[in-house]
Amino acid sequence: MGKTVLTVTLNPSVDKTVTVERLIPYGLNRVIKSETDPGGKGINVSRVLHSFGIKTTAVGFIAGHTGKLLQNFLIHSHIDSNFTEIPGETRTNVKIFDQQAKKITEINESGCEVCSDDLLQFKKNFEDLCAETAVVVLTGSIPPGVPDNIYGEFIHIANEAGVQTILDADGEALKIGIKSKPFAVKPNLHELEGLVGRKLLSLNDIVYAGQKLILTGINTVIVSMGGDGAVVINKDEAYKTKPWTIQLKSATGAGDSMVAALAYSILQGLTLDEIARITTAAGTVTASKPGTQLCTKAEILKSARLVTLNRVKP
Repeated sequence: MGKTVLTVTLNPSVDKTVTVERLIPYGLNRVIKSETDPGGKGINVSRVLHSFGIKTTAVGFIAGHTGKLLQNFLIHSHIDSNFTEIPGETRTNVKIFDQQAKKITEINESGCEVCSDDLLQFKKNFEDLCAETAVVVLTGSIPPGVPDNIYGEFIHIANEAGVQTILDADGEALKIGIKSKPFAVKPNLHELEGLVGRKLLSLNDIVYAGQKLILTGINTVIVSMGGDGAVVINKDEAYKTKPWTIQLKSATGAGDSMVAALAYSILQGLTLDEIARITTAAGTVTASKPGTQLCTKAEILKSARLVTLNRVKP
């Protein structure tokens, strides 16, 4: 088995980020600057892993001219891809950054409809790629025409091939996916509350909910909580992390950076406390950068020591 990380982005996009001085709803907004980037959580993971020097292949569905733009960006960035082409047009998402409020308004398209034949072709391709993959990352929204149990199916295929999986999803895709026993999951606090059906008001509540997931056969649970850090759990230990103070510039890609750092940690065989530090550092570095800029390996390793780590007793 190779050391490739396969990132699955079923519903990728091209993201256009525009900056305005102050967002005026229903009024005229003049753009100060704009940039266009490849979009999709798994693609962000591949971008971070590429900067780590990890071989990665991005897969998903692309369509039309926008899909070609997305594919060309990855080619120019020397990131391998193996997309399945379908009819239609890959979605374009618009992100409006309010410079005064330092907040982003997102306008996301739903994506192309995927027919059953295209989905079958993708599944066959995914199964073939698992033979040369060490870790599979399953993340992001599910496009129209694809059932909510798709991540569960992919986890089952990967498990049969002896490949470790990381699931970062929400809603039904997360609820169904965890039943197939991924190696690791990274819900945020809101997503974990959705899984357990109640508010988690204390650290003990969060740890207990994470341990319940561990008991289902999951190895590692990372609960991301933005500026409050994360809770990182396996069957033997639990840690609460707290990041250093930053000026938040953009939360875009912060969670994806944590997932990339987790995939790297799995490949390197890191301990849970090391995983806690490196994943929190990854998310924090990315959050400190403007627009769609992502963390690098050098930045993460340099700043991981700034993460405060506390062991939590079950």
